Amino acid sequence: MLQAMRKHARYFYFLFILVIISFIFWGVGTQNDSTVTVVAEIEGYKLTADEYWRAYESTRETYRQLFKEQFTEELEKGLNLKEVVLNNLIDQKAMLVLADEMGITVSDKELQQTITTDPRFLRDGVFRRDVYFRTLELNRIRPEQFENSLRQQLVIMKLGRLIEASIGETSQTSKDKAALEANMRTVAVKSFVEQAKQRMKIKIDRKLIT
Repeated sequence: MLQAMRKHARYFYFLFILVIISFIFWGVGTQNDSTVTVVAEIEGYKLTADEYWRAYESTRETYRQLFKEQFTEELEKGLNLKEVVLNNLIDQKAMLVLADEMGITVSDKELQQTITTDPRFLRDGVFRRDVYFRTLELNRIRPEQFENSLRQQLVIMKLGRLIEASIGETSQTSKDKAALEANMRTVAVKSFVEQAKQRMKIKIDRKLIT
């Protein structure tokens, strides 16, 4: 069971890095409050305690829904889930650093297109500004915070696609080929980011997540 769960942990790494999970990190973004608690800092990008715990609880809930009663505290400890979430979030920040270095940006038009096609803000297939602002208000996040977070997520997705594009075609076919290519994409992104992190200044306060 633990081995199977660890396999899924690698799967969740892929979700984190490419930000496929649909905006679970409400409130993620640059915060100017000098009193905010910082778990880690990567070349100026801060990972706040609020951001970390939101990600941890979301990931934990996803595992709980997948494995039901089989997802016990013992299995969670065996997976080292807290550390996995921390590393994944640090990797996201590292990807933002890389994107800055490579000049990868998201235009206002791209940002607007993403927001105005988000199903959460549509009514009868049409974007509604009042629904947009009310949804953000209910989640206690300012529009500028959400839009900054969304812009960062889109930047990470662009960088992820760029890394994926460097992978050549495989000789396998059908399901085997698809599975292999998915695994290769995960490994490629992970390897690329890990190599880049070696030259970055990373500060971590692990006592904040114990």
